[in-house]
Amino acid sequence: MKEQIRCAVLGLGRLGYWHAENLATKVKGAKLVSVLDPFENRAETVARELGIEKSAKHHQEVFEDPAIDAVIIATPTSTHADMIEQAAKHGKHIFIEKPLTHDLEEADRAIRVIKENNVVCQVGFMRRFDSAYREAQRRIQAGDIGTPLYFKGVSRDPGSPPAAFIQNSGGIFLDMSIHDFDIARFLLNAEVTSVSAHGNILVHSFMEQYGDVDQALTYVTFDSGAAADIEASRNAFYGYDIRGEVIGSEGSLLIGSLRYHDVQILTKRGSTHDIVPAFPERFKDAYLNEMNHFVDCLRKSEAPSVNEIDGKIALEIALSAQKSFETGQTVRLPG
Repeated sequence: MKEQIRCAVLGLGRLGYWHAENLATKVKGAKLVSVLDPFENRAETVARELGIEKSAKHHQEVFEDPAIDAVIIATPTSTHADMIEQAAKHGKHIFIEKPLTHDLEEADRAIRVIKENNVVCQVGFMRRFDSAYREAQRRIQAGDIGTPLYFKGVSRDPGSPPAAFIQNSGGIFLDMSIHDFDIARFLLNAEVTSVSAHGNILVHSFMEQYGDVDQALTYVTFDSGAAADIEASRNAFYGYDIRGEVIGSEGSLLIGSLRYHDVQILTKRGSTHDIVPAFPERFKDAYLNEMNHFVDCLRKSEAPSVNEIDGKIALEIALSAQKSFETGQTVRLPG
């Protein structure tokens, strides 16, 4: 077993910063040796804050550094294909935030270069590392609800990101629903055969110019005979709302709730409880768990449980949903 994996984080936005903080302070067997961000002074500021040896503004500084074993890529999706290719050709193992790339042609090239250079790649589908979803999968595999027949997924954000983000996000199916597409495969242990997607703009009128919507629903079928409906919304002004349900032949399994703290307040006005305010609070442990998994796999020379192939499959489902939404037709995926 390798004692220590020397890591660099590329991109220090919200997710990149969390990964850097976890690697610097919490992930066993990891050493964060460099951080990178193109914005002025961002990398230097984070390096000082976390006590990191190096900071960089140019990717080549990281890729050509022999002291780095692995890179965590949290840069914009439009850069993913190039980042993966450069990292793999320099022998760096790769953790990449979802989605793997913007299109399937880029995904195929990424998969090829990862294989050719014999590096490990893990894709950041953090819900697979959330304790509730992992326990749900264990219960389903144990037969607690019989044969899984139907998945219901709800992903609701308290509001929309700004127009600058929506413009480059790839749309609600690629940016949001892709998490539920992946977790449905994970829970049902089945592959998607068709998608029928629908959407509308209910609140955020600026989305029209980007061909996006703020409310979407995707009906999905699987090769096991199971089916699913997956909702994505930018309109949950009451809080951050992530839930799921798997209906089986012998019961139903509910995942997640709106409760932030397990405290209920009873007054003359009725009963209330805290609502999850945002995804950092909901998935804080999942982000740490997925990075622990990545580093542990590298230390033990094992394959991660969610890799570039899973990334391509989720991308293909999301792009098919977008096509279905645009054409009004059900899209069948290749078997």
